[in-house]
Amino acid sequence: MTEQSPAALTADLALIQRIIPHRYPFLLVDKVRDIVVNQSCVGIKNVTFNEPQFQGHFPNMPIFPGVMIVEAMAQTSGILVGLSMDLIDKNATVFFMGVDKVKFRRKVVPGDVMELHVRALRGGGRVWKFEGRAMVEGELACEAEFMAMFDVPKA
Repeated sequence: MTEQSPAALTADLALIQRIIPHRYPFLLVDKVRDIVVNQSCVGIKNVTFNEPQFQGHFPNMPIFPGVMIVEAMAQTSGILVGLSMDLIDKNATVFFMGVDKVKFRRKVVPGDVMELHVRALRGGGRVWKFEGRAMVEGELACEAEFMAMFDVPKA
């Protein structure tokens, strides 16, 4: 594990893409702030009407899909682990192992800014467990616990 450095307190889009493999249209985190390595961070997702999922979910009442909210929390946690385990430019892959206690509390719609609060419950090796909360304007939109495994190709 790496020590927290001032440079790692935030992650912009360029750094995010060096940590996790996701790309448009499935990269669901625009930036990450308040990073405390090995512990927690807050991802930011700006929800915009021009995203492809809104063509079909739902055409006359666009709602950001719940599974994509959970995925956005998972991507945020992947960025936290990438910074915590020094996985920048290491081509690491992240695999969901489980999702528990998911509850949706509020619709997320175009124009919303989702704050993806994730906290590590267990980690340090290849398998990590997190709790996540998606917030919009101070209101809870979704909460979940999830586990992921991180795979780093051997050099």
